[in-house]
This record gives sequence, structure tokens and C-alpha cells, in this order.
Amino acid sequence: MKTAVIRKAHFNAAHRLHNDDWSAEKNKDVFGKCNNPNYHGHNYDLEVKVVGEVNPDTGYVMDMKILKQFIKSEVTEIYDHKNLNLDVPDFKTTIPTAENIARAIYERLRVHITAPLELKIKLYETSRNFVEYPA
Repeated sequence: MKTAVIRKAHFNAAHRLHNDDWSAEKNKDVFGKCNNPNYHGHNYDLEVKVVGEVNPDTGYVMDMKILKQFIKSEVTEIYDHKNLNLDVPDFKTTIPTAENIARAIYERLRVHITAPLELKIKLYETSRNFVEYPA
């Protein structure tokens, strides 16, 4: 029977939702306040869920110390207190929506958390708005 382990993390980051292919008016209509030319910030909460069989030798699905280290090196050290549009290569050509941030985090962690373990990302942009990837 599979078991899930979940590690929480937190980071603060600024971003701007903007499509360079659109007019200023269309960007404002679609993205509203999130298109502020001076950027805006969020206090992101992250849940990383790893699902798999419990290893009979360790009793772990995954060692949470190792998961914590991966989250630190691949997410918080790169995203925390950064302007996602300007400082993070993941978003040089990708709009840093919550959906795209969650996918980028998944891709960064998936390199380290391989099959047969399943990986799920839940990213809270606010207490009421969050994304799960993959769905």
C-alpha cells in the first residue's frame, strides 16, 4: 500500500504577470493588478508530496531530511526574496503565474525524486488561491 509524506516550505517573491506579445491595454485587462509595472509580491506556501511504498529497511517512503535539502537547494535558495521575472532563469521566457511556478518547482524536484516515487506540488499564492501540479 502506498503512503504519502508531505514537507511544507515557504518563500517570498515578487513577480509581474505580463505577456510581451500583447498591448499594454490587453495585459491590464487580462492580468489586472498583477500587471503592475513595478511588480508585486506574495508569501508563497509550498507543500511537496511524495507518494510511494514504505521501504521495509528504513520505514520511510523518503527520508524527510533529504527532501528538506532538495527543497532548500532547488526552491527556497533560488526563489526566496527574488523577483521571479528578473532573477530566476525559470521565468526568463515564461510568465510566472502560480501554475507555471508550481510546474517549475516540480521539474526542479523531479530530477532528484525519481520513479517509482510520485511527486505532487501544491503552491499557495494566497490562503485562498493555490495550484496543484500535476493535477
